[in-house]
Amino acid sequence: MKLIIPMAGRGTRVRPHSHTVPKPLLPVAGTMIVERIVETFNRTLDRNITEIVYILGPDFGEDIKQPLREMSKRHNAKALFEVQAEALGTAHAVAMAKEHLDGEVIIAFADTIFDSKEKFDLGDADSVIWLKKVEDPSRFGVAVHEGDKITGFVEKPKEFISDLAIIGVYYFKDGNYFKKQIEWVLDNDMKGPGGEYFLTAALDKMIKDGKIFKTATVDEWLDCGTLPAWLETTGIITEKEFDGVDENKYPGTTIIPPVYIGEGVKIENSTVGPKVSIESDTVIKNSKLKNTIIRDHAFLEGVETSGSTIGAHTTLKNVKGTMDIGDHSTLDI
Repeated sequence: MKLIIPMAGRGTRVRPHSHTVPKPLLPVAGTMIVERIVETFNRTLDRNITEIVYILGPDFGEDIKQPLREMSKRHNAKALFEVQAEALGTAHAVAMAKEHLDGEVIIAFADTIFDSKEKFDLGDADSVIWLKKVEDPSRFGVAVHEGDKITGFVEKPKEFISDLAIIGVYYFKDGNYFKKQIEWVLDNDMKGPGGEYFLTAALDKMIKDGKIFKTATVDEWLDCGTLPAWLETTGIITEKEFDGVDENKYPGTTIIPPVYIGEGVKIENSTVGPKVSIESDTVIKNSKLKNTIIRDHAFLEGVETSGSTIGAHTTLKNVKGTMDIGDHSTLDI
């Protein structure tokens, strides 16, 4: 089983943090977004992933590849890399991995975190599409279905036809056959909204060819595509995964759960929480923090903030208010 993860996008909606780190490598309560996706597959699939193919941007170097290699190794998978030089849509992104499209393949776009209490039985379906019921289907590609069998796909429908959104996770039993459908979309210039090549065009052709599609619905689908969404998702995950923190480790400090505190963090004379995530080796003194993400190796003193995202290796002193501060920044007021 191969897992293909397209992640060549620039993550412009999570700037300034994506200036130095691709969005899928940003942490959510101590774990990279992309690793949370891999963890979910390992927990919910009925078979093991042995290779992970990362589709990267043309300027992603070893500083990006090495943590992905290490993460893949933690999950007993081999890491492979391909490049998407130009962002021309989901089908175009997957086409960059054509050399690896054989045998059983899963494709997962690293924009969202999803979860399910149930294991997914892939069975003998030609394809399985992961779906989630949404209030506004016009923002997504949706699946038209009869029971658990999918009968069609529509990209960002203007009129209501289905409220089951495609969350960006797909299984294909025959990767080589699927590759031919992707090539057909590109060769025939089958562009969709915005002039991009969408996977839904290839999926529609597969249905017309008589392939059997099944649905897999998820319990949780959390967005990380914007700064407010990343912040909200981090709060949800922190509440879900971390019950409490020992205040005695942090002198003069009040912890209001839920809070995630990474390894090597030092906190003095502060109030932290609720919904605060602090990554490793950060130092916090005389501060009041809530609903905030603080990345690793930051230093905060005299900071009062809510609804903020604070980058790695950042120094903030005597700062009050809401802020989005990128890595290696210094602000002393």
